[in-house]
Amino acid sequence: MVKFNPENKGTLTYGEALRPAIGIKDKAEAQEYLRDYAAFIQKYLDKEPDRQGRTAIQIAKINIGYFSGYYDTETMKRVHEVFDTEHPIFGKKEPTPEEAFTAGKNLAAGGMPQKEGMPCVK
Repeated sequence: MVKFNPENKGTLTYGEALRPAIGIKDKAEAQEYLRDYAAFIQKYLDKEPDRQGRTAIQIAKINIGYFSGYYDTETMKRVHEVFDTEHPIFGKKEPTPEEAFTAGKNLAAGGMPQKEGMPCVK
C-alpha cells in the first residue's frame, strides 16, 4: 500500500507529495492517500486560507489531476478515475501538443482562465 509522506516530513516538494499517488490503482487506496494528503494541506490552510476559498480536498484533487498530466494517457486516465479528479485546465480530455502549447502561452499571458485555478502548497 502506498502511504502519503511515510517519513512524516514537515515540508514536501510537489514531486514528493504527488509522485507516489501516480502508482495507485485501487480506489480505496487512492481515497486514503487523498485523505492524508488533504490533511497535510490543511495544516497550511489553517495558517493561511486559500484565497479562492478552496478546501484541502479540492486543492489535493487539483494538484493530483494536474500532476497526472505529465504521464502517459493510460496513467493519467487511471489516476483521474481512482482519485475522482481531472486536469484543472484540460479536464478529462487529452490535449494535442498544439492545444497544450497554446494553453500554456495563454496562461502565461494571463489570457486563459484556469478551470479551477492552480493552487500552491508552500
